[in-house]
Amino acid sequence: MHGPPLIGWLLVALCAATGTYCLLNTRGEPPGPGRRVARAEALMGWGMAAMAVPSAALDPRPWGPPVFAAVFGVAAVRAVGHHHLHHAIGALAMVYMAWAMMTASPGGHGHDAAMAASGDMAAGGMAGGIPVLTGALLAYFAVYAVRSGLRLLPMTDGAVAAVGAPSADWSRRPELRHACRLTMAIGMFAMLLTL
Repeated sequence: MHGPPLIGWLLVALCAATGTYCLLNTRGEPPGPGRRVARAEALMGWGMAAMAVPSAALDPRPWGPPVFAAVFGVAAVRAVGHHHLHHAIGALAMVYMAWAMMTASPGGHGHDAAMAASGDMAAGGMAGGIPVLTGALLAYFAVYAVRSGLRLLPMTDGAVAAVGAPSADWSRRPELRHACRLTMAIGMFAMLLTL
C-alpha cells in the first residue's frame, strides 16, 4: 500500500489486533457457522495487516500480490458458498487491492519504494486501481462502518438483560463482535484510500 508509513503501521497494529481477537473467538465456538465466521474474520484481519505493511519496510513483490489474490480468491468462493455476502465482498476487495499492487509500479521496485517514501500515490500508473470500483468499495465499507457503529449504541435495559449478566464471558459480548467488524470496515476503507 502507498501512503505515509505511520498510517501503514497503525493499520497493521489495528488489523492484527482485530484478527487475533477473531482467532481467539474460534476457540470457544462449537463447530458450525459461528466458527466459520470467526475464522473468516481472523483471516481478513491478518491478511489486511500483512497487506498494510508499508512497502518501504517490506516490499512483497513479486510473490506477495499473487499469494494475496489466491488466498482471498479462495476465501471469496467459500464465503459465497456459505452465503456470507459481506465476507465475499471483503475478500474480493482484497483480491482487487492485490491486483492493484501488481499493476501499480511500471518503474519497478525502486520507483515504487521512492513513491511510497514520498507518499505520492498518483505518480505510479495504476495507483488507486479503477476509480469507479475503488469508489464503490469505499462507499460500501463506509456504509458498513456506520451500520456497525450504530449497533454499538447503548442498549436499553431490557436488551442488556437479554444479552446476559455482566459476569458473562467478556470475549463473547455482542458489542465486541460489532466493534471488531467496525474496526475491519474502517481498516478496509483506509486501505482503499491509500491504494
